[in-house]
Amino acid sequence: MSPRCFIIRHGETEWSLNGRHTGTTDLPLTANGEKRIKATGKALVGNDRLIAPRKVVHVYVSPRARAQRTLELLEIGCKERLPWTAARKPEVEEPIRTEARVEVTEAVREWDYGDYEGLTSQQIREVRARNGEGSWDIWRDGCPGGESPEDVIKRLDALIAEIRAKYHGPCFESESAKGDVLIVAHGHILRAFAMRWTGKPLTETALILEAGGVGTLSYEHHSIDEPAIILGGGFVVDS
Repeated sequence: MSPRCFIIRHGETEWSLNGRHTGTTDLPLTANGEKRIKATGKALVGNDRLIAPRKVVHVYVSPRARAQRTLELLEIGCKERLPWTAARKPEVEEPIRTEARVEVTEAVREWDYGDYEGLTSQQIREVRARNGEGSWDIWRDGCPGGESPEDVIKRLDALIAEIRAKYHGPCFESESAKGDVLIVAHGHILRAFAMRWTGKPLTETALILEAGGVGTLSYEHHSIDEPAIILGGGFVVDS
């Protein structure tokens, strides 16, 4: 099996529920968001399930607390204590299920919305209409005072290159190598990540990833030169 990259959007927050663009603002998960992520972990995480902890070699997580809490609730069972819990005793000691290291990185923080932080798409259109500006498409226009599509592409392409060099490349050289990677982050940045994974321009984005959603990226024909998006789940059940 080719190595995979799982992209997981954080659970529901009040702003994601209301459609408000949430970049640097750090909101907690709602009670329903926590409940749904726990259910996702039970359904999808396990060595006989979609995300097999023993095959996960590295986890990238956003600096935002909503993403970090999502990783906690998935209970993948990291050997090392999660970086943000180092100063406190974990609520529950998880059984160790993976040797993967967890890395908190700005590479997967949400798109910087700048002047549009906290606004809904409708409010952004109204602001632009008052200012005499044209239509808005984040994939084409980016955000004033925040990031442009080119900014986002630069950091995501660097991350994808790192994943392929460090973790996925060795899997194509040795069938015994484990190389699944987990990314726990945010809606816009993960949709952009999936597009760049396949080398597509952001302006072609037609992907949706709901709060708490899980996507799977991998390769066709067991070739690192043929990155692909997997439609539907691929469960790992050893014979």
